[in-house]
Amino acid sequence: MTVSTGRLLAYIAVMAGVTYLIRMLPITLIKRKINNRFIKSFLFYVPFAVLSAMIIPDILFSTASVWSAAAGLLVAVIMSLIVANLLPVAAAACGAVFIVELIMRIIK
Repeated sequence: MTVSTGRLLAYIAVMAGVTYLIRMLPITLIKRKINNRFIKSFLFYVPFAVLSAMIIPDILFSTASVWSAAAGLLVAVIMSLIVANLLPVAAAACGAVFIVELIMRIIK
């Protein structure tokens, strides 16, 4: 499907406008500090929830087997709760995926 240059620029302009409005409206409409505990806690956890919803499906289908991906995810979650540094967590998760893939290849 070929899209003309004018139509492509219109798509980009609409997308930029929507993105700008989403970021600009809360700043202009909410002028006072938020004191409600529920709203503050909700806004605190939104980035984590969105990031998890975007990343976890890709994690589970990024390897040759869902089982090795699940093992890597499990190791990453446990390590992140214990260590909380990105490099050791990522290395342990990659190692877990590698070992599970190796075991699955030997068993097969």
